[in-house]
Amino acid sequence: MIFILHFTRVAGVLLGLAVGDALGAPLEGLPSPDKTVTRMQSGGIHATRRGEYTDDTLQALGLARSLIVCRGFSPEDFISRLISSYEQEPRYYGPTSRTVFSLVREGIRPEDAAKIAHIQNRGSRTNGSVMRAPPVGVFYSPATVREVSLACSALTHHDPVAGECSAFVNQMISELCRGASKMGAFCDALDRCQNAEVAERLGNFHIWPLEPSLDAVLSTHCALAVFMGSDSLEKTLVRAVNLGGDADTVGAIAGALAGALYGFPSIPHRWLVDFRHTGEILSISRRLWAVAEHA
Repeated sequence: MIFILHFTRVAGVLLGLAVGDALGAPLEGLPSPDKTVTRMQSGGIHATRRGEYTDDTLQALGLARSLIVCRGFSPEDFISRLISSYEQEPRYYGPTSRTVFSLVREGIRPEDAAKIAHIQNRGSRTNGSVMRAPPVGVFYSPATVREVSLACSALTHHDPVAGECSAFVNQMISELCRGASKMGAFCDALDRCQNAEVAERLGNFHIWPLEPSLDAVLSTHCALAVFMGSDSLEKTLVRAVNLGGDADTVGAIAGALAGALYGFPSIPHRWLVDFRHTGEILSISRRLWAVAEHA
């Protein structure tokens, strides 16, 4: 492994996530389209504008900014940023995060709010903590990324399965950003996984059907399987978002993985032309790269 963080891959993670989110947003909650979508478009259940992202990117950028300002993961700083972004665009947020944020605003401690939300919603293995966390993979080295990923997930998602999915993705991103091969990063993430269900589904990604649901394991599996089975960022994202279902989140996770391997220059120009936030995200990427663990 090359023990240096590649800036083009850091930018690839954040922009890949955001572009995947924006591509998938108009397809969210819908069946797989009859005609393959290969360009940015508007519409969908949230009436999203062309090239606009959703809470997947809002949360990920909030986490990136928190890591930059605090020089590491700060639960208190991050939850305040999550609540602030939720108040700006509440329509995008999923059931687990929405419940936690409402409880915290009422004065409940975040760790207690996550447990209460888990009980109220009869579970919390949704994918919100997976889609927002790739900046943790950028910031932390392969030796330390798992522990922080689990802590970041538990801030809102009490179910440990969501944390294991996030740790798997972030382990791969951490290693890919630092020069690992696709298969090397995958094998290391699988070796570190400590949940039997997650290890079975993700470890044998090629044998399971693709189910792009809100479930953390199923959506992470979709993103991983598409990434592992494609040879470019463009192919990864086109296949990911055209699954339909939770298309923006599967696109965001797959885009972060592909961006970590192929880098920012691999994002097609036609997508960046319609995307509204390239300059902002490149600026955040450079600041995150400057403070990340280069080991």
